[in-house]
Amino acid sequence: MKAADDAVSGDEPTMPNGSGAAAVLAAGIGSFALAVLAIAGDKSAIAKSGLVFYTPTGPLSGVTTMAILTWLLSWATLELRWRKRTVAAGAMSALAIVLLGLSLLLTFPPIADLF
Repeated sequence: MKAADDAVSGDEPTMPNGSGAAAVLAAGIGSFALAVLAIAGDKSAIAKSGLVFYTPTGPLSGVTTMAILTWLLSWATLELRWRKRTVAAGAMSALAIVLLGLSLLLTFPPIADLF
């Protein structure tokens, strides 16, 4: 019974969870960026022309490329800041789920058409 008590006593240093939290939150940020860029590419003529990286696919090429860059840059930034820290993983996961939910809603045509 003593070993079980020691495991939860808090005497041992905790392992940093910042890298995991950075990856989870970056996924939410990247998906939200994809949804926002998709709406911008559909609704704005300036964004539509600026997002054409490969003519046969139109603005979709820029939308996906920029969303991937946003995901990678946010992941790298958060990783550098949090890799040796213990962060509120529950809060970061909740924020990522909210961003994923908003992304799903924003890519649903009746909601996207409101913009």
